[in-house]
Amino acid sequence: MKNRQLLLPLLGLFALGTSLTAEARAAAEAARTADTTVFALLDLTRPGLERVDSLHAAGNDPEAARALLAYYRSRTGVRCPEVNLDSVTLSPDEQRWADEALEHRFFVHTGYQPSYFYGDDIDWQYWPVRDNELRWQLHRMKWWVPMGKAYRLSGDERYAKEWCAEYLDWIRKNPLGPYDESSIGDWNRADNVYFAWRPLEVSDRLEFQIHQFLYFLPAEAFDGEFLLQFLRNYHRHAQHILSHFSASGNHLLFQAQRLLFAGAFFPEFRDAVHWRSTGVGILNREIEKQVYDDGMQYELDPHYHLESINIFFKALRMMDANGYRGEFPASYLATVERMIDVHLNCLYPDYTTPLFSDNREQDKAHLLASYAEWLEVFPDNDFIRYCATRGRQGARPDYLSRAFRTSGFYVLRNGWDTESTVMILKAGPQAFWHCQPDNGTFELWHRGRNFFPDSGCYVYAGDREVNDQRAWFRQTRVHNTLTLDGRNLDATDSKCLRWETAGPTDILTVENPSYEGLTHRRTVWFVDRRLFVIEDRAEGPAAGSVMLHWNLAEGNPAADAATGTVATRYDDGNNLLMKIFGAERMEPQEGWVSYRYRERSPRPAYVFTRGKKAGETVRMVTVLLPVTEADGHRIELAERRNGLQVKIDGRRYKLK
Repeated sequence: MKNRQLLLPLLGLFALGTSLTAEARAAAEAARTADTTVFALLDLTRPGLERVDSLHAAGNDPEAARALLAYYRSRTGVRCPEVNLDSVTLSPDEQRWADEALEHRFFVHTGYQPSYFYGDDIDWQYWPVRDNELRWQLHRMKWWVPMGKAYRLSGDERYAKEWCAEYLDWIRKNPLGPYDESSIGDWNRADNVYFAWRPLEVSDRLEFQIHQFLYFLPAEAFDGEFLLQFLRNYHRHAQHILSHFSASGNHLLFQAQRLLFAGAFFPEFRDAVHWRSTGVGILNREIEKQVYDDGMQYELDPHYHLESINIFFKALRMMDANGYRGEFPASYLATVERMIDVHLNCLYPDYTTPLFSDNREQDKAHLLASYAEWLEVFPDNDFIRYCATRGRQGARPDYLSRAFRTSGFYVLRNGWDTESTVMILKAGPQAFWHCQPDNGTFELWHRGRNFFPDSGCYVYAGDREVNDQRAWFRQTRVHNTLTLDGRNLDATDSKCLRWETAGPTDILTVENPSYEGLTHRRTVWFVDRRLFVIEDRAEGPAAGSVMLHWNLAEGNPAADAATGTVATRYDDGNNLLMKIFGAERMEPQEGWVSYRYRERSPRPAYVFTRGKKAGETVRMVTVLLPVTEADGHRIELAERRNGLQVKIDGRRYKLK
């Protein structure tokens, strides 16, 4: 039976007990043995490496390793902008993750807390829940940076010793063998190499091993022999990325950015120039390919749009910090700024963003930190300054509503402060894996409450149970849009037919060929920039049940099927009255919303149905009226030859 003591990384850290098996002693000895082949990977002619070069040439590799460590400990002129050693901060959660890691309870994912125990003798293939993310993200070692911070702040060598031990244990138990993702088939039966060496995880480690390197570099546990192991492993990571780039999407962006990081932070490697040039080349190419002319990243997901901004931005920042900024053209910088503009326009006054696609709730503090970094590069952008300073400086835009037509994101707003009303509607082209079949969905935010949060994603992928959970949140009917017989959309290719913001009422019309034989046209009137009227038209030769789905925020609304009304009943006086015209029946449906991974809450949801004959046009009209209290309001609708007339509490609105 294998001994379950951790693999010891370095001679002299702590004595090898007599209870160790011969196998365990051999493994520990192998881990302490310097891999001198790493010297061949370095350009020892670089200034500062003269002593390393001479010692290696003389065959004294142990001393050469110590000289190399001394070089890195005193190296100047190479920076990682993400790490400020003069101002290390450690949150209570990070302290807990660092302490738990000493006991092999590893923080892998925020959706799986408390953290799982991975064994005294670490089992890097342990898979407590068949969610692929849980197994992939184990190999991102998110607890190692907190351990580094804890070491830096406390000087406690336990963190450094344990990190070195875990680092070498991972190398030993996760060898890089033949890698061909096209041959995987069923991920539940995939070999360990496809989890440990998936390029996205490899790229993550390329970035954050830089942080770990900086935090742990002064530690006694970080000696010359360990340095050689570290550098050899790091080089293997970069070379693996070079031959296993993802074909497209944000994964490719992450891989390119982090390969660039490797080349910028470790210029001593002979391959560093190639790593940088490859990363720069991909990012320069992909920023033109993956970003629409309106500034939205083509996955049409607010979360991955923000991630993509920071990928492009952090690459620029790393290169700038180390003297390589000229490798990005001016157009690159302009596109990043355009992407930031999309994000800020799709931001609610409370710094939340729509839960479209696979988005999830963002941490406000992290957002503000990103905005502050953006401001350093774009100091003349008053909108960034306004958001970064929470309105204390800078200026908000001189417009209110905004259309991003190519990507299909439309923002209808009457202000920028917390008393404002904001609707954000998504109706664009076909997108990619993270985008859901939700064309036409929207959220409505009013005075700090999101009355129609989109469904979120809940989970990504795994075994059948996990995939079924993801599939539920992806259904078209759990978004605020129209379906035929409750089915998922057949097609997504929405076009904007009308966008008017000059008068007192903003108007938007979008149209999508949703099903074979059925086109869905949605028109939104933001009447006096105070209330909303939505007309949904289903036309074409298809027949069946046209279903309008409204999914509300958590609460206990009053619903009246006879009149087609739903009224929220919040005690704070911030409520919404909804009335639907044209439906034949109204029924409750199952409702859930997920703001964070693996977290979900029940919510009220309703479906309004009307039968459609072949060739018939079906129309349903919804009025959304923000109110203090729902009682006492009267909403009427009349059809006119050239539009609609809505009468609310005696006041008429003619809508064309």
